[in-house]
Amino acid sequence: MIFILDFGSQYSHMIARRIRDIGVYTLLCNYETSISHILSKKPKGIILSGGPFSVYDNGSPLISKNIFQLDIPILGICYGMQLISFLFGGKIEKSKSKEYGKSYFMIDHSNNNLFDGIPKKSIVWMSHFDEIKEIPKKFKIIGHTSSCPIAAFSHLDKQIYAVQFHPEVKNTEFGISILKNFVFHICKCIPNWKLNNFIQNTIDKIKKRVDKKKVVLGFSGGVDSFVTAYIIHKAIGSSLNCIFVDTGLLLKKERERISLLCKKMNLPIQIIDAKNRFLSRLTGVIDPEMKRKIIGEEFISVFQKESEKIQDVEFLAQGTIYSDIIESSSNKNQLSDSIKSHHNVGGLPHPTFMKLKLIEPLKELFKDEVRKIGKKLGLPKDILYRHPFPGPGFSIRIIGEVNEKKISILKKAENILLQELKNYNIYNSVNQAFIILLPVKSVGVMGDKRTYEYAAVLRVTNTEDFMTATFSHLSYDFLEKVSNRIINEVDGINRMVYDITSKPPSTIEWE
Repeated sequence: MIFILDFGSQYSHMIARRIRDIGVYTLLCNYETSISHILSKKPKGIILSGGPFSVYDNGSPLISKNIFQLDIPILGICYGMQLISFLFGGKIEKSKSKEYGKSYFMIDHSNNNLFDGIPKKSIVWMSHFDEIKEIPKKFKIIGHTSSCPIAAFSHLDKQIYAVQFHPEVKNTEFGISILKNFVFHICKCIPNWKLNNFIQNTIDKIKKRVDKKKVVLGFSGGVDSFVTAYIIHKAIGSSLNCIFVDTGLLLKKERERISLLCKKMNLPIQIIDAKNRFLSRLTGVIDPEMKRKIIGEEFISVFQKESEKIQDVEFLAQGTIYSDIIESSSNKNQLSDSIKSHHNVGGLPHPTFMKLKLIEPLKELFKDEVRKIGKKLGLPKDILYRHPFPGPGFSIRIIGEVNEKKISILKKAENILLQELKNYNIYNSVNQAFIILLPVKSVGVMGDKRTYEYAAVLRVTNTEDFMTATFSHLSYDFLEKVSNRIINEVDGINRMVYDITSKPPSTIEWE
């Protein structure tokens, strides 16, 4: 496996994804991770990610130089390269010309293992404002660009390599080849990360850990939740107890859908109607983080009440995936700002509040990996490729205070959107589509009469792993059809706008 130390780069998760894609398991952890913890994972190689810092800044993230004494191959990327240079005594300065975007990279030493099989000249993706002016002793330059004389170097004696560009980004022409060289030629990894192995290993671990006790699962009805439930059910059968909470913040006819699918799949499900308690707690609440916290607390409260009715329950299961953990993470040095608390992570009180142990079988997987596992398990397509729906439900798609009237408006609008996505045969061509109801009203004219109703936003995105996303380039015909239907069929909306922002800088959901 390859251990990745994260210094806050927006591309860190891509390093993990690219290496998993070539069959080697990766762990992405905070740069403060102890050397003893790293060694406990027995990595074949270590990668130091990029980051938005200068090594000379006060409080910039640093690591112990002892990591270079482990006799484990190391690859530094962008900030990781500057950090290696800094720790070994090199000289780093602010660059006279910042280098962002595509650059031509020239290899200076073609016999270097890192660039084996790479053309002498190729396109790479740069994103830096500092540059190395002098390399440390016992290092040699192995590549440059027209603006960056030291764009790659390696240690003369140790297996330490570094590049100023981002091989994990698709814009780097031979980035995957460079990562393969590091992983296979330098680290000598064996490509044995296979989802089939993951499924059986996870089932065996759950079976051994749970033994004859019981598990209660907070069931949402999304692909993460279904895959989690199915894997646990395969491990312990009837000892799994799925609890689905109807918060009143769900899609139209969601309860009926969940009940039918669980029956088909022989999954034990208990449906709890908690609509009134959730809406009551949300009255007057505007702040999105507070909404998430309230919903998390109510979920736990419901689970606790229901789980107490079941004998021998010792475990709480959640469908948390890797992107949930990454988005919700922050640390004391504010390496990367906390974007939002996820209802499976920061939004829920710690499971010890319920005196239950936590099971998160998917927490190290990305969304597309979860879908691949679901496919291998034989789950229906309408589960696997259903668009994600947030745990806090419509509460974070209604900007401002939540009430029954707004929920009713949004349910009808989203239902129309889903109908038209399927009518135009583009539902499976996009990855997430939904409506946001704004706390803003606008003037309109309908039937020669003045209207003053809510404005709403159509948000449709394409993504591989939900860590980055682009807005979907949809036809004007489709956009017009959705807009016309919503305005004509949904009382309360008289204006539609289309969100053309990518992630980053935005997140997919608005709150």
